Amino acid sequence: MAQHGQSDDVLRVASGTPVGDLASAIAHGVYDGREVVLRYVGAAAGQQAIKAVAVARGMVAPRGIDLSIVPGFCDIDMGDKVVTGITLKVVVG
Repeated sequence: MAQHGQSDDVLRVASGTPVGDLASAIAHGVYDGREVVLRYVGAAAGQQAIKAVAVARGMVAPRGIDLSIVPGFCDIDMGDKVVTGITLKVVVG
């Protein structure tokens, strides 16, 4: 199992995260040469994350950049319990 997002700056995704805003943040991170990692828990948040990567891919395509993702897992401390989250590392190329 791949482990991502343990020490990286991550973009936390929720079910109510606006897709366009998240896609823009992904694109700007790519343009700035930063490692972009999305982290979420739950199917609805996962749907937002995947849609945002698809939109970001369209945003960066005119500059000749292609994006893909590498999924992984992370542990998230929720105060009284630890839950397993999913990370999506955005890869350029």
